[in-house]
Amino acid sequence: MRRLLTVLLFACAALLGVVTPAQAHNVLIGSDPKDGAQLATGPEKITLTFDQPVRQGFAQISLTGPDGTRWEDGKTAVNGEKVSVAVRPLGPAGQYVVGYRILSSDGHPVASKVTFTLTTAGPGTASQPAPASSAVASQAPDLSAQAAEASQNGGAGMAVLWIAAALVVLGGATIVAMRRTKGQGTSG
Repeated sequence: MRRLLTVLLFACAALLGVVTPAQAHNVLIGSDPKDGAQLATGPEKITLTFDQPVRQGFAQISLTGPDGTRWEDGKTAVNGEKVSVAVRPLGPAGQYVVGYRILSSDGHPVASKVTFTLTTAGPGTASQPAPASSAVASQAPDLSAQAAEASQNGGAGMAVLWIAAALVVLGGATIVAMRRTKGQGTSG
């Protein structure tokens, strides 16, 4: 019986060595401007900081003003844990919403928002029209890049495969240990 317990302990240790814990989703740990900030002048850039590196090619930041106008300028950039986008000179005073969507380092999408209030109308109040739909469409993520990265990273399917394989090995080791124990009990 002692030998069976030893084999089971080694099998469990092997199983724990093969199966790594799942990484947690990325968490927003900071933003510039800060969530809920009151600003007299609009920022030139929005920067979001996460607790883990963000995957390239998936990140999107939008900035929507109190009148529904979008104010981001250009593509969203990813640099490790930091995700940023340039901002056109802001317009009317009021609450601005920074919406974001990223792909966590564990492969799951994370989306949320941060808000700040512009207390004084900016220079873009009447001079900057809302971006044309073609400009917004050009900021859409490249789906072929997403598919390529997802296939490189394996996704959750590989974790399930490793867990299943470890369980098969554990079951086989248990059967072998039980047969050996039973065989030794009859010969002694």
